Amino acid sequence: MSDPVWYRSLYWRIALGFIAMLAILLLAQGLLFLWLTDRIFGAPARTPAQLAALVADDVAAELQHRPQADLDAFVRDHFSSIYQPFLVVLATGQRASNRPTGLPPEFGRAVGRLRGDQFGGGRVGEPGGPPRPSLSGTADARRSTSPTGPGSPPKPTEGPFSEPRAGPGGGSGPFGRRGGGPRYPIEYAPIVVNDHQVGIVAVPSNPPPVSVALRELGPTLTWFGLGLLGVGATLTALFVFRPAHKRIRSLEQAARALGEGRTDVRAIEAGGDEVSSLARTFNRMAVDLDSRAMALAESDRARRQLLADVSHELMTPLSAIRGYVETLGMAELPLDHDTRNRYLGIVEQETHKLEAIIGDLLDLARLEGGGDRFRNDPVAVEDLFTRVADRHQPILRDRHITLDFSIAEQTPRIRGDAARLEQALQNVAANAIRHTPSDGRVLLAAAPSNDGVVITVRDSGPGIPAEHLPRVFDRFYKVDASRAGTAIRSGSGLGLSIVRAIIERHGGSVAAANAPEGGALFELWVPRFKS
Repeated sequence: MSDPVWYRSLYWRIALGFIAMLAILLLAQGLLFLWLTDRIFGAPARTPAQLAALVADDVAAELQHRPQADLDAFVRDHFSSIYQPFLVVLATGQRASNRPTGLPPEFGRAVGRLRGDQFGGGRVGEPGGPPRPSLSGTADARRSTSPTGPGSPPKPTEGPFSEPRAGPGGGSGPFGRRGGGPRYPIEYAPIVVNDHQVGIVAVPSNPPPVSVALRELGPTLTWFGLGLLGVGATLTALFVFRPAHKRIRSLEQAARALGEGRTDVRAIEAGGDEVSSLARTFNRMAVDLDSRAMALAESDRARRQLLADVSHELMTPLSAIRGYVETLGMAELPLDHDTRNRYLGIVEQETHKLEAIIGDLLDLARLEGGGDRFRNDPVAVEDLFTRVADRHQPILRDRHITLDFSIAEQTPRIRGDAARLEQALQNVAANAIRHTPSDGRVLLAAAPSNDGVVITVRDSGPGIPAEHLPRVFDRFYKVDASRAGTAIRSGSGLGLSIVRAIIERHGGSVAAANAPEGGALFELWVPRFKS
């Protein structure tokens, strides 16, 4: 049987399913990552200075309305959806951040260097006070640690969040590290309540580093990936492995039943993959075992029938021999010379009959068992016909039966063992002569047919009843009771079985029928000889 189509192969289904599930997983996680990073780096669509001013206004409004409000809770409730981190520092020392883990290292320490006792110095917009906040994001609405230059906003010289001057040793301000370390560009906005600055909002000018994004997105991506992996595994189990598992269980049950002796079980062959191929192979094996079991049962039945037939056929002459021998051995029974001789003649006839049956049985056993080796010589049909006529000449003369034979032109020689082919033809001819009445006629004919030769034996007897035709070549099967006009006693019932065995060993075939004009008709087809 040919291999399954590649796209129906179980291995390809598993491989393609794994690749597809992995591709979908990567694509879904990539899209989720892009969406989340867009929320971090792209939304809300405002600059860090604008974000600082927005948060400062909201916190100022909340503190003006509720001076004792929980700053941390307020920031968490109102700004948790904003992924850009920021830090709110009040003069009271309270701190709050929407994403504490997203702030750069030492960011809180840098902002915390602003001294708390500087809060409250000056009103907004007055000299020495903080600049007035604005959401426009202009220079006067924010303070930056970026260097000043032409066009840059002036930095306050006095106020709670003015940048300290560099001290001796080259140290930087609160947004840097002493000794010339790295600086953090920060945008900040003052928190003004009743025209007094009460705190600041500091926002890193740069986006959060990748580590922050990974820390923020890691749990979401992990749980999403695990969920998608579970869904993919479930779908793969349902659509790839479950049908194969069902058919494998069917194959397992069929194999177990076959091992228990049930040869009628069959596995499911649907699917078109390796499991289906294995199921078809198993079913062919089961069919073969079933046919062999049936053949074995039929052989056993035939063996029993043969034993019964042989016992019956052997018992008849043995019973006759035993009866006449016991009669001859009775001293108290006076027998004249002629009666004794007649009894002895019957015993001799039954002995010959017994020998013939035993010989035919042995011969048939050798033929059917393949014990004899046949020759493959060219055999002329005319020579076979001549030897048949010579052998049966005395019987033909005594019963006034005419034996004719006809050989068509261009009839080739046949291939086989001349002695065995003659034996088969002699048995068929003897059967025809036995069932032909006196003054009857027997015809032997030969003609080429289908790369061989058909030999026909036809008699002028009563023919064979139709119900007996299928069984005339069986062992010990006789139809003498149905054939009227028989003048010679029947044989052992093995002659036609030997004929079939010989012809089939030559690669030929035999058939029996009734001729249209009456009488039995036997056809023997034998392959022609090819030089």
